[in-house]
Amino acid sequence: MATFFPGESHTFSEYLLVPGYSSSQCIPNNVSLKTPLTRFKRGEKPAITLNIPMVSAIMQSVSGVDMGVALATEGGLSFIYGSQAPESEAAMVKAVKDHKAGFVQSDSTLTPDMTMEQVIELKEKTGHSTMPVTDDGTPKGKLLGIVTSRDYRPSRDDHQKKVSEFMTPREQLIVGDKNISLKVANDVIWDNKLNALPIVDDNDHLMGIVFRKDYDSHKTNPNELLDGDKRYMVGAGINTRDYAERVPLLIEAGADVLCIDSSEGFSEWQKRTIEWIRANYGEDVKVGAGNVVDAEGFRFLADCGADFIKVGIGGGSICITRETKGIGRGQATALIDVCRARDEYYEETGVYVPCAPTAASSTTTT
Repeated sequence: MATFFPGESHTFSEYLLVPGYSSSQCIPNNVSLKTPLTRFKRGEKPAITLNIPMVSAIMQSVSGVDMGVALATEGGLSFIYGSQAPESEAAMVKAVKDHKAGFVQSDSTLTPDMTMEQVIELKEKTGHSTMPVTDDGTPKGKLLGIVTSRDYRPSRDDHQKKVSEFMTPREQLIVGDKNISLKVANDVIWDNKLNALPIVDDNDHLMGIVFRKDYDSHKTNPNELLDGDKRYMVGAGINTRDYAERVPLLIEAGADVLCIDSSEGFSEWQKRTIEWIRANYGEDVKVGAGNVVDAEGFRFLADCGADFIKVGIGGGSICITRETKGIGRGQATALIDVCRARDEYYEETGVYVPCAPTAASSTTTT
């Protein structure tokens, strides 16, 4: 039997904010945009708090490695898209985590017999000017030296010159051992006026590189969203089909939070997915669910144990859910209804479940 909601379905573009009183203390420096991402009980703190209230859509055209790094730099969080093989998604998650692990794995590794021409081509491809030289050309090979932009002059030097002829050899390098902490590594960099510090194991195999620019970047981006190991935080999208295979790979790669990616979240499939995660990982793995557009859908997913709930169906400017399935609701009306249910849920249970509206405003139609 069909249910008809009273009143109209409204979009954000139909609303304006009525400004309140602004005191002399109402200035940007006194404003905090910190926002809970995951559910928490009254009197407790959420496991994950965003420094800015923004997460990215789980879309191939939006949420890749670059977006993961960019959003975490600003204090938000990206959800790597799940419409790819589980191994590929896990590799993207790991790439974001490694980017700010402090100990960065080089993607511009050389061998001694490579030429300056190849060095220039690799620099143009990766954008990296600091390149370690290893015996086998892999980022985990035995460290033989390092090449920076100060070691050669493309405008004057022979481009067929071998790397071994102009690299800084291993015996002249200052390196860190495998047990060095990020703080100590940064101290070594500053004390010795270095731009990079290679980290090696007991057999002189390269383990990673700590860069001065990462320290400088952190100082200029105080809102960075970092985990306990000072790595960028990143989420990952999952589906309700291959979660038993995908979730373990994403967790191993370092995903901080998961989210079920579906245009319609009020379903038994999402319940089964959340139940599987809870049965195998307990409350340690955080997972969001959705999307829903009414109080009943919110209550269902909240009772299933979702850590946050996405709100909105078909409101995006390029979304075709409404055209293909004939479902949805004006985004403003949906959010008002769901947030009212969220507040009622909090009063009843003492558990606050954050809502994440999809990015639909003036492009949404009623």
